[in-house]
Amino acid sequence: MRIAELSEQSGVSVPTIKYYLREGLLPQGRLTSPNQAQYDEAHLRRLKLIRALVDVGELSIAETKDVLASIEAPGQSLHETLGKAQVATIPQRMPQVDEEALKEAAREVEELIARRGWQVKRPNPARQWLAEVIATLRALGQEDCLALVDTYADAVEGLAEADVQMVYRRPDRDSMLEGVVVGTILGDAMLAALRRLAHANASAKAGGSGGPSMQGS
Repeated sequence: MRIAELSEQSGVSVPTIKYYLREGLLPQGRLTSPNQAQYDEAHLRRLKLIRALVDVGELSIAETKDVLASIEAPGQSLHETLGKAQVATIPQRMPQVDEEALKEAAREVEELIARRGWQVKRPNPARQWLAEVIATLRALGQEDCLALVDTYADAVEGLAEADVQMVYRRPDRDSMLEGVVVGTILGDAMLAALRRLAHANASAKAGGSGGPSMQGS
């Protein structure tokens, strides 16, 4: 297909496709003349992945380039490649907390990982992210929330297994990476929505015996 058809099928404008080509995010097409190139389904799949990284994952062009480069990295396992894509989507938006409190929370995270036998490498930024959440909850006096850490971990273990199995059933690396990015970002949103629906249900049951209501309007 020509670039105009690639644009039509992908929903990405021709100028944006040309920009991705210049930046090396999208492989060059097969030249059929000095000014014409042909593109195929692999280009269409890569464009969808780029849009997932940029639009859904909210990655910069430089970050997107790094993730895409990992696809072709020689000698890198699929686990490592998917890990880079997943780590790239971890937000960095937690408020500042006391350094000592953060160190204590980091120790608790290490204990949690060891206690549950999770295989998580030390550079994984989700360790720091969880430590920031724990330290912030403690600073806000929400100790009873912290008592639910293992309950949360029990719940997400099953979800994580299902997520990974879904991704590994996909036919190619680009599709797998797209699943990691879109599935992580929108999966988080789906989980949050389902949790709120479950809250409303649990509150209704508790409200029947005098408990508070979380039904909303």
